[in-house]
Amino acid sequence: MNKIKQFIEKYGIRDIIRFLITLILYILWVIWVGFYWFLLGIPIIFDIYLSKKVNWTPWKKREGKNHWAVEWLDALIFAVVAVTLINIFLFQNYKIPTGSMEKSLLIGDHLYVSKVAYGPRIPNTPLSIPFIQNTIPGTDMKSYSELIHWKYKRLAGLGHVKRDQPVVFNFPEGDTVIVGQSDKSYYLEIIREAERLKMLDQYTKAHLKSFDEYKALARQKIHQENEIVYRPVDKEDNYIKRCVAVSGDTLQVIDGEVYVNGTQLKDHPGVQYSYRVYTGGRRLNSKRLEDMGININKDILYQPDMSYMTAFLTNDMVKELEDNRMVQSVQKQIMQKGRSDIQVFPHDTSNHWNLDQYGPIWIPKKGATVDLTLQNLPLYQRIIGHYEGHDLRVKDSVIYIDGKPATKYTFGMNYYWMMGDSRHNSLDSRYWGFVPEDHIIGRPVFVWLSLDENKSFPFNIRLRRMFMRIK
Repeated sequence: MNKIKQFIEKYGIRDIIRFLITLILYILWVIWVGFYWFLLGIPIIFDIYLSKKVNWTPWKKREGKNHWAVEWLDALIFAVVAVTLINIFLFQNYKIPTGSMEKSLLIGDHLYVSKVAYGPRIPNTPLSIPFIQNTIPGTDMKSYSELIHWKYKRLAGLGHVKRDQPVVFNFPEGDTVIVGQSDKSYYLEIIREAERLKMLDQYTKAHLKSFDEYKALARQKIHQENEIVYRPVDKEDNYIKRCVAVSGDTLQVIDGEVYVNGTQLKDHPGVQYSYRVYTGGRRLNSKRLEDMGININKDILYQPDMSYMTAFLTNDMVKELEDNRMVQSVQKQIMQKGRSDIQVFPHDTSNHWNLDQYGPIWIPKKGATVDLTLQNLPLYQRIIGHYEGHDLRVKDSVIYIDGKPATKYTFGMNYYWMMGDSRHNSLDSRYWGFVPEDHIIGRPVFVWLSLDENKSFPFNIRLRRMFMRIK
């Protein structure tokens, strides 16, 4: 008891309580992240709160009053460290940059994204400038260093990704980027350029090559004309889509409607498709369209002869337009069954898939094993060779994984299928396939700020969307 009394008299009850609270929180955090060698930091905490033999903030004096600039620097350093830790382990702000989730989420919505919903990831590249995703603003310089690169590790969270939830994730094809065109998929640009080269040969009646040869030519052309950079997973651009299928599900799109395990998914109120609105040459009232939630600058395209307009509409908008006396008919634009689109995953016209007629396709699940054939390899080759890091080769019609012939493959991660609520205006899994679990960032919970880019302050603030819960 005397030693305890002496300890209290030496350090003071207030500092001891602060030390104990910090120590308990620190130990719980170490257990959570699983880096037990961090326990070596306990003596530092003891010195900061009690013994105070080392000045851990050398930029300011330990005794006496500091210059105001030093106090501001100290506050700034604390804020940067605190917010960085919050962004890594708790939550992060995300701004909607495109219209792929309209009308559920709008361009200019700022979202509170929970990291603990699915469990926060330990950064792959911990050496980076805080609050900057991949490049320093105004330059093409990287905002991070790869001197230290940690493997994928996710901490325990409150739950798992569920079907029908909006999810923020790293763009799966964002590992390779055309500088200045990060909003485009490098791999999809190769497919498009290969298709253009093929059509050019068809037009000029030149000798036609295999599509793999056209892709090789397209890749060479893109690399010659552009600067290409490569990014680790946590520095790939952030995307937001709705998870429509989880690992183990079978997905199919029929006439634009999504079916999972044979059951049609119910559309959210914000889900929209492309429609033709026939007006008989008359222009609809712009104010009324805006009141319906239609952006006349982005959602509407009139034909030159004004016979109809093309618009992105929700079911409620369709019903309201059908009741308009100036509207003759409203027709959903659906791609026909059997029409192939080389741009959709897995970029093979033999399956006759397109955006509105897609699948069935099975979503890979961790621990599940599939038979590998040359026919289904395009579905899984990016998983095997890129996401899960194996050496995948095909020689003389034999599939080799890590140098050994392979007829089966067991998946090492769970995968998900993401689609935008703006079904005809979304770069999503129909173009680039599966989203690996190590790309999942978090779940958007609510809109904390919403700004209309087409209006000036303060009229650009969408008050009705403030603190709106995301469904």
